[in-house]
Amino acid sequence: MQKKIVTISRQYGSGGRYIGKKLSEKLGIPCYDEKLIDMVAKESGFAQDFVAEKGERMTGSLLFNIASSLSYANNVFSGNGVSLQDEIYFIQNKIIKDLAEKGSCVIVGRCADYILREREDVLNVFIHADMASKINRAVTYFGITEDQAPALLKKKDKARSNHYKYYTDQDWGMASNYDLSLNSGALGIDGCVDVILKALEEIK
Repeated sequence: MQKKIVTISRQYGSGGRYIGKKLSEKLGIPCYDEKLIDMVAKESGFAQDFVAEKGERMTGSLLFNIASSLSYANNVFSGNGVSLQDEIYFIQNKIIKDLAEKGSCVIVGRCADYILREREDVLNVFIHADMASKINRAVTYFGITEDQAPALLKKKDKARSNHYKYYTDQDWGMASNYDLSLNSGALGIDGCVDVILKALEEIK
């Protein structure tokens, strides 16, 4: 099989992670989501929870980010004067490029679409959904109440958008930044996987 790389960016509660996992199973290639977090944690020496949070999400408050970092380390800056969050991004950047160089894979989140923007063997996908579908998924899989869900969904997506804007100077979720933008609420998880597989067949 010709080497093919798929990056999946996704709204919180849209099922993007599950789409990535099912797609990788169909293609017989690795999916890097939690695996990528583990790799960055080992490389950086930071706790996995810290990498999971700071490697993809940023609040709008610099003071909040500093306070969060201080809870995990004695100083918000690493030894080379770079912020801890920046250091995580740089490590993620290197690992994602290495993974893409090694072979076909699916990479979920982590600004992978931007990091791999100069490659021609990458299909960039954005997964979104209507609010009702996202609330239903959040309640079913994330253990939160229906009343809590809307505020949490908005908070998570805002943090992802801020993080993406900070590191890429691009607008997260903007259709022009991706090859495919799919509504998982309308298509379903399997429907999204099928569309991505069909798109991959068209890549020469």
